[in-house]
Amino acid sequence: MCLYPILGYTIIGYYFHFMLKGLHKEQYKVMLEQLFRLRIGAGLRQVDLAEKMNVLQSFISKVESGERRIDLIELKGFCEAMGSTLQEFINEFEKAWNETKQ
Repeated sequence: MCLYPILGYTIIGYYFHFMLKGLHKEQYKVMLEQLFRLRIGAGLRQVDLAEKMNVLQSFISKVESGERRIDLIELKGFCEAMGSTLQEFINEFEKAWNETKQ
């Protein structure tokens, strides 16, 4: 297995792993907080959400704790399973992010 750092990305086999820096870490933290709030607001436990998404509860836990990152398609699935849309989530994220910058 060879590693080649290229413009903030590391190539490991066929996978790309984005190396997060300061600002991105903070934005991701805000995103995870928004996911948690959305789940709680929908009245769902992790196990309930996992059931709706047909995944293990540990997957939900790992995502919410930041142990496992999600992509845009997975984020869309999270939102829909909680009765929201990706666009609504993004709007709420933008509001929350702007509040943290003040």
